[in-house]
Amino acid sequence: MSEELVVLVDEQDQEVGVSEKLAAHVAPGLLHRAISVFVFDSRGHLLLQRRAAGKHHFAGMWANTACSHPRPGESVVEAGERRLREEMGIRTDLTPLGSFTYRAADLTSGLIEHELDHVLVGFSDEDPRMDLRETDAFDRVNPIDLLARLRTDGQGFAPWLRLALEAIPELAAGSQPSA
Repeated sequence: MSEELVVLVDEQDQEVGVSEKLAAHVAPGLLHRAISVFVFDSRGHLLLQRRAAGKHHFAGMWANTACSHPRPGESVVEAGERRLREEMGIRTDLTPLGSFTYRAADLTSGLIEHELDHVLVGFSDEDPRMDLRETDAFDRVNPIDLLARLRTDGQGFAPWLRLALEAIPELAAGSQPSA
């Protein structure tokens, strides 16, 4: 099996190289491209996943529907659709809505997330068929209520979740996205 590579970028999302995935997450944390996928159902509820206990960082925390890193030469949409299939067994078209940069340290693993994260949104009423190595639970939640909670208490949630939700214009304006 070949090593998994991530794309290193500058603050303007211009490629500056590649790194082995875990090496990019060791302190001080190299800035690299990432994706956060959000899938909403026909009622406007957001499909969340709980990261599996075996994940390298932020294990056991609730996060968006799927997340990962584009491979070298792979677009953010291609990466999002691939990881959504791999993690949750869902196929749907994704739309990019913007990006943000963040840095977060996982005190349990010692790994650092330093990512330029692209937010992708899709719509599906499919029930997930989870890869239990990636995620061990799912829930469907009202995204407006979730965002309000995250603004006051992010305990138990991945550190990028609030920032990614705020990058979705409808949620930032207080309404739910619709297909």
